[in-house]
Amino acid sequence: MGVVEESRIEGLSLCLWGKYCARHGLIYPVLFHMLDTAAVAGELWDLLLTEVQRTAIAGGLGMRQAQARRVVMFIAGLHDLGKVSRFQACEPVAWARVSDALRADTGRWRLTRHERASAHALVGILAEMGYELSGDASPAVRMAQIAGGHHGRFPQLDVHGAAGTRRVQVDLGGRLWQEIRYRYAAQVRHLTGAEDVPAQVSVTAAVLMTGLVMVADRLASQRKVWAPRADMPAYGAAEHFAWACWKAREVVGESRLARIELLALPFSAAHPGLRAPNPLQASILAGLPHLAGARGAGILLVTDGAGAGKTVTALEAARILNDACGTRGLCFLLPTTATADAAYDTLSGYLRAHRPTPAVLTLVHNHSWLNAAYTDEMLAPGDVPVCADDDPHIGEDEDEDDGCRLAGNGGRGGTWRRILPDGWVRGWDRALLAQFTVATVDQALMAALPVRDNALRMLSLSGKCVIVDEAHALTAFSRRILTRLLHWLGSLGTPVVVLSATLPGQVARELLYSYLAGAGHRRRDLIASADEFTVPYPGWLFADAATAQATVIPADARTQHAAAQRRTVTLRLSPACYRRIDVPARRARTGERLARIAAASGPVARLGGCAVIVCATVADAQDTYRYLQQFLEWPTGPQHLLLVHARFPGHYLERALAQVRTQLGPFGPRPERLVVVTTSLLELSLNIDADLVVSDLTSLARLIQRAGRLWRFEQAWQNERPPGIAPRPPWIQARGPRFTVLHPVDHDSTTLLPDAWAATDHPYLQHATAHLLTLPGHQRITLPEQAQHLVELIHQSGQPATWSDRLAALHEQHLAAERAEEHTSSVHLVPPHDRVASLSDLHRQKLTAAQAATRPHDRPRRVLACYRHGDRPPTLDAAGDLPLPQGPHLRPAAIRFVLQHSVPVPSSWVAAATQEHHGPEAWQQHPLLADLVVLPHHPDRPQATQLGRHQLYIDDELGLIHAETT
Repeated sequence: MGVVEESRIEGLSLCLWGKYCARHGLIYPVLFHMLDTAAVAGELWDLLLTEVQRTAIAGGLGMRQAQARRVVMFIAGLHDLGKVSRFQACEPVAWARVSDALRADTGRWRLTRHERASAHALVGILAEMGYELSGDASPAVRMAQIAGGHHGRFPQLDVHGAAGTRRVQVDLGGRLWQEIRYRYAAQVRHLTGAEDVPAQVSVTAAVLMTGLVMVADRLASQRKVWAPRADMPAYGAAEHFAWACWKAREVVGESRLARIELLALPFSAAHPGLRAPNPLQASILAGLPHLAGARGAGILLVTDGAGAGKTVTALEAARILNDACGTRGLCFLLPTTATADAAYDTLSGYLRAHRPTPAVLTLVHNHSWLNAAYTDEMLAPGDVPVCADDDPHIGEDEDEDDGCRLAGNGGRGGTWRRILPDGWVRGWDRALLAQFTVATVDQALMAALPVRDNALRMLSLSGKCVIVDEAHALTAFSRRILTRLLHWLGSLGTPVVVLSATLPGQVARELLYSYLAGAGHRRRDLIASADEFTVPYPGWLFADAATAQATVIPADARTQHAAAQRRTVTLRLSPACYRRIDVPARRARTGERLARIAAASGPVARLGGCAVIVCATVADAQDTYRYLQQFLEWPTGPQHLLLVHARFPGHYLERALAQVRTQLGPFGPRPERLVVVTTSLLELSLNIDADLVVSDLTSLARLIQRAGRLWRFEQAWQNERPPGIAPRPPWIQARGPRFTVLHPVDHDSTTLLPDAWAATDHPYLQHATAHLLTLPGHQRITLPEQAQHLVELIHQSGQPATWSDRLAALHEQHLAAERAEEHTSSVHLVPPHDRVASLSDLHRQKLTAAQAATRPHDRPRRVLACYRHGDRPPTLDAAGDLPLPQGPHLRPAAIRFVLQHSVPVPSSWVAAATQEHHGPEAWQQHPLLADLVVLPHHPDRPQATQLGRHQLYIDDELGLIHAETT
């Protein structure tokens, strides 16, 4: 019987199952699921992929786009061919439907993971169909790995061993099983029309194809897609495929993955509140369209002072690059969850301005459930859970799937994922696929690490403009991963925008080199032209992927922009003796750190104004808050004092940050007086203005960031003062913008850093900053012009004559520490695209998402205060008004409620947690609640919970209080 006849009713046996639902007794033929996936893949090619992605795949296959589309559908359809094996016996009810002839021809088969079985079986089948089979890079091997990689990892294939013909015939069943696998493959090929054979399969094409296959499989696996046509339907493959192609349009449409075009809007309409672009933005609007239009994709580095409008600059640059390069959408990457939440609000406003276009915007970070703008459906365990294995909090178990992937089995160490029929793209592991995404940079960095689903992340990033904001905030560890990610994005022709206020020149060049090397340029040639890749400050530099030519901001535009943003900040280095509060009522002596802070902020309490005090640690912030609350002379009490740090419960922190953004934001209403005591939480991407800033000593780059919050909107308010913004108090106007830096010293006035500050910055950066600020000429800083010069003085590789031997030694230690971080980070990187032989090289290390760190420290755990009231049920508050949700079926609102009362802490603090610190039994079935550490609290007698040598207590006013015993 030929392939055409077999496509008709009863032409091919449909007794082999691919989907099974025990609850309703539904059985769905594996051939039909394969055809469903092929049809969805074709629709995704048309609607999800952008022109640059389609070009990359077609070019990587050496084919025209129409031919490549059919091949992609063909390979997507083959992804579950490995289920034609002992997999069929995993479910007894479904196995009973298999024909007697097949049941009798099992031979000595053995149980193999079905994705690995697909890869092993396809090597020989594709070779028979004309695909070249030679080495690891040959089309037969790579296509088999693509199909076998649909669960997130590329399998290693030994074409002379487990993937050899004889071994496959033994491991995956006898002659009849081998025959039906070939006939199924031939049928998929016939119906998809993939008769053309690619002569090559590039690594980049393979990665994008694998990501597409993964998306197609997940969409086609939704119960609502296959269940209505399950249970051995009476029609053939051709009729079913025609239906599947029709259904695929509906499935992809409901997923909201289709790329859209934003309306073209004038600048002021796209960015409400702005009348016209500033000189730097105007220069990009004038020059970038020509550069990108003539040369194509590239990397744009923008350096500008804090508060100068870098976010708006990035949005306009992304629009221009997308129009020129054939990409659609953007992915905004931020260093922290707080900055991501702020960017989410900004991008939401930007997309609302483009209505009625139905744009989809997702927020992707580990704590996105704390953002009230996100849906409660994200928190509900689904009715069809499957194992996602990419949650950053929970490790995956490589052996959880023994060949079967059954509905309802979450696996060991996996995480429950819900299929949302009205918002599929909002799922935890696929939110990056949305056309518009705000995420922490860690979510993107995982694409350059050998973890499951890295191909899906690469597909998600490559079709849109990627914006890396606050690049200076990344450590050497994270920057090393970023350079590898940029290498891959360069190879895929993805436009990239990097924003920074204090990025050292050498670091900026490294990012440029990595992107351009990925695009095919030799690194040594780029290094030889290093002067061409120096980014002006303030300004921008664009280097295209095609020619690696660098173009910078015109000199007159840079001069105009610097003049428009220019402001002079008086920087006062105040020597202070560091001492914690040991007795609550103790008044600090003259010269102590707390006394200096009280002296600097006292006029605000008496005369009015808005001050921000940035402390090195949470403990210092708590001490400072308590001291100012007790000893400052407040006219009407200390209600104008606000404490904000990261170790507050989420519900409080969200409200506090919203209050700060509103009261200190550009439109107000601004209070008569306010003192905010905080940590580094407020130094990035928060658009706020303070009359006075006091900061503990930190690196100069961070001080410049904090100085960016000092009189931030002064020039804008001089032109037009909003109704809610009163003039600054007269005593503030008389002094001008003043920034006080508390310099911890010992008895002979030399820098003496507290031990607790060791984790905040490398000692060299703090010592060098203190030394630099004591030199003549650095007490008044003109921004933005001097910012880059000062940063380069700190990060230079040579040894200035003014350095002491101690400072020189610290510098060497700092460089060694950065090299060590880079080396440690490099160990887990995927190889560059041009150094991949077998696709399995991208998963040589079987790392879980929990093991593959994107930062040089462990991931935090979350703790939750649980108040005990004798015989009454436990509550989340001391008053006993908020019962602890613990029913068997928690509603999404209840889950959010619990999570919003939790606090992040280093995992080492709760390593000694025992069974008594676990939550209710029902919580263990939910991934976001199972990992919580419950801290028993007694409302009548505040007492810390002892976990090993760590004592933890959550105070309503101060947040989490931590003490460590010896």
